[in-house]
Amino acid sequence: MQNRFLDRFVDRFPTLLLVSLLILGCSLTLLARKKGDKRREKSLRAETSDRYLKKWLEQDVVYIISPQEKAAFNQLQTDDERYEFVEQFWLRRDPTPDTMINETRDEHYRRIAYANERFPSGKPGWKTDRGRIYIMWGPPDSIETFHGGDMTLRDFNEGGGWSVKHPHIKWRYRHIAGPDLGSEVIIEFVDRGFSGEYRIARDPFEKDALANAPGYDIDQNLILANVEPISRNRLPGGLDVETFHLMQSDKLMQTVALGQAPKIRFKDLETVVDTKLSYNLFPFEFKTDYLKITDDTVLTAITVAMKNSDMTFKQQEGVHEASVNVFGRITTITGRRVHLFEEPIRQMTPDSTYKEALERTSLYQTTVPLSSGIYKVELVLKDINSGDVGTIYRSIRVPRFPEDQLATSSIILADRIEPLPAYQAASGPFVLGASKVFPNVAETFHRATPMRIYFQVYNLALDEETQKPSATIEYILKKGDQEIRRFREGKDVAEGALRQVTLAKLFPLNNLQPGEYSLVLNITDNLANRTVSPVAKFKVQ
Repeated sequence: MQNRFLDRFVDRFPTLLLVSLLILGCSLTLLARKKGDKRREKSLRAETSDRYLKKWLEQDVVYIISPQEKAAFNQLQTDDERYEFVEQFWLRRDPTPDTMINETRDEHYRRIAYANERFPSGKPGWKTDRGRIYIMWGPPDSIETFHGGDMTLRDFNEGGGWSVKHPHIKWRYRHIAGPDLGSEVIIEFVDRGFSGEYRIARDPFEKDALANAPGYDIDQNLILANVEPISRNRLPGGLDVETFHLMQSDKLMQTVALGQAPKIRFKDLETVVDTKLSYNLFPFEFKTDYLKITDDTVLTAITVAMKNSDMTFKQQEGVHEASVNVFGRITTITGRRVHLFEEPIRQMTPDSTYKEALERTSLYQTTVPLSSGIYKVELVLKDINSGDVGTIYRSIRVPRFPEDQLATSSIILADRIEPLPAYQAASGPFVLGASKVFPNVAETFHRATPMRIYFQVYNLALDEETQKPSATIEYILKKGDQEIRRFREGKDVAEGALRQVTLAKLFPLNNLQPGEYSLVLNITDNLANRTVSPVAKFKVQ
């Protein structure tokens, strides 16, 4: 009975049945595709997560994570547990848990960026001995540099006598709060191969080029035939073997202590409850700039600018004062909190300069290390004197800097760029690498004032013999499609540098008419035959 009914239905409605079957087939195909896309997306997320967590453990915190923490991390089963571990890792080291800023984490990533810029040697700066010591213990209190190669008198505690020394550097720390270190810590780095890579000295005579030369007697400054220094009961300069072994033991103990992770500060943490505001009575602008730290970690600089004329100043005893509170929150697209910051901005000016102060702009900046991806930035500014509040909610995309691709940081157009003194602590607002950079957030310049340009170039190829890059950098100024000016960087721009190059330039605007312009940077890696052409846009008034 059922079969006859089905046969009659097919006879009457063949087209309807065919269409139904086609729709069903398409639906099943789309469903299968969606499932396949979800599986691929899930696999990609897992791969990205694994790569990030592995690099976090093996690169980002390799010098400061304790053996117990590393063992605990390796026992975790899920990514949620691992991400929670990362968050707690930094929270345990936060010296001020009652504030929104984790100074320890931010300073750690600034040190990595500084080491990469100052201490590269055929490998990233963070991998070198100087980079490791700088990241773990910060900048030394004093530095002595010795170029080597000349006959020099050795220190008394090194046995005295004349000898030739390798290039070496001495770092002095007044105090290191680590095990078996204490006060007056002297660390020597020696370049035994004259390659520019300074390795930490594990021997008091490691910098002495002739200490182990067969038959050389420092007392007599001559070569004694068929005499091996190791066969004597004393070392060159009259230093007895027992004293030498004690000095060598001290050096080795210091090296071991310097390799131990810094102490952790365990503190209870308070839960911060945030209330989302949605007012726009106080105007301000902000921009983000991105600089590479490691393969998957990017230094994200968030700069806020507000006109002083929009602030409410109160006058008291001949002084005008304004105060604005800045609050910010960074979250992932899934709502996981990444960073919080809160800080007041105060402006004080006497009556004599009050009118000029109103024409200026106040800046605030925080730098946050983020892994590549999409985030949401929420900014709330409140004028304390007027009570006016301004808000901005915006998504940002933090880029990746793969090792196999030529890339640049953000092209930062700045009002001021100030180089930091050598080996000064690379921390604080507006500090990028070895410079202090004050961005022009509005990217609008007066033609009477030169524009500053700051950027970094990453992943340049190295010549196999010289271990140096070869790069050509060309600057092209355009107004619309019309080329206004073009000039090329000198041949020695990257000479002596490695895979990362930092450039800071002064760009005069006095010959430009008011309007909108673009600056194109053609950066060519001559060895790898690769080119990248970032563009920065700005206005001239």
